[in-house]
Amino acid sequence: MILSLVVIAIVGLVVYFIAIPHDDHAPELKRVDYRVELITARRAASYPVAAPEGLPSTWKATSVRFQGEKSDRWHLGFQTPDGQYVQVEQSTQKPADFIDQASQGASATERTEEIGGRTWTRYSGGRYDALVLKDTPGSTTVVAGTGSPEELRTMAAALKTG
Repeated sequence: MILSLVVIAIVGLVVYFIAIPHDDHAPELKRVDYRVELITARRAASYPVAAPEGLPSTWKATSVRFQGEKSDRWHLGFQTPDGQYVQVEQSTQKPADFIDQASQGASATERTEEIGGRTWTRYSGGRYDALVLKDTPGSTTVVAGTGSPEELRTMAAALKTG
């Protein structure tokens, strides 16, 4: 009986070390080309759609979508150079609901920042920290994610409308 347990344990260890992958690294995210979706969104949206210009190539676009049926909602997600996530979200949806969704529960702070000649309000306390721009014509713009405050500012400063 002990010999059987030893054989089963050896087989179990062999399976564990050989057959089961043990890579702790996150999978490499593919870079997406968002130009076509951006052109489509800029034609269809009822507001000026924002996208970054001049970000270093170390910022990798990883997700993009425009949902015209959902309050003209624009989403563009990036992986930062240090592996964090920063997204740009815009919508004509009711600002309070939209900001809560885009920041995943963050609340407004009393801090504002002048970035690119515009006043952004800092949000924190949710899954993501965020910068919110409410004075855009017909929409609300949110830059949110797990990135550092500096990375959020870099994205906000790079946003241009077309």
